[in-house]
Amino acid sequence: MHCPFCQHTDTRVIDSRVSEDGATIRRRRECEACGERFSTLENIEIKLPAVIKSDGRRDVFDARKLRAGFDRALQKRPVSEEQIEAAVRAVVHAIRMSGEREIASRRIGEFVMNELRKLDHVGYVRFASVYRSFQDVADFREEIEKLERDLPAGETQLPLLGGDVVPFGKHPDKHRKR
Repeated sequence: MHCPFCQHTDTRVIDSRVSEDGATIRRRRECEACGERFSTLENIEIKLPAVIKSDGRRDVFDARKLRAGFDRALQKRPVSEEQIEAAVRAVVHAIRMSGEREIASRRIGEFVMNELRKLDHVGYVRFASVYRSFQDVADFREEIEKLERDLPAGETQLPLLGGDVVPFGKHPDKHRKR
């Protein structure tokens, strides 16, 4: 590997560590010529299928776009970076396990919605509203009612504004007289 400081072609590894999730290796290197030290990250490279867009175009799969979709849906929601990264990895794994050379963007959207449904129901509805092109409030209402119907008994929802976790659809202020 070339030294990023002096461009010398000979560097040596002085330390290697595997990440917590086992997906990357961090290597500490030292340049033989200038003595500078730097770190590199080694990732597994697996070819993922091409993405077929709704207009028929084909595009290279880009995990950054996938992450950006999760970030937009979960903006200002109480979901940790680790949870989002795990969801992105789950979608990439599902795509990889499909075994296909090409995959429709709609199918990727379904994988994303499945993960968002597990993570945060507000994020799920946000994503669904764009993904399914909601036209009016009735579309939102229908999706929320479907979500409530499909939830297993006792499943909890992340709180909208902090506080305790409450069962979805059972907010304490819901039955308060006004």
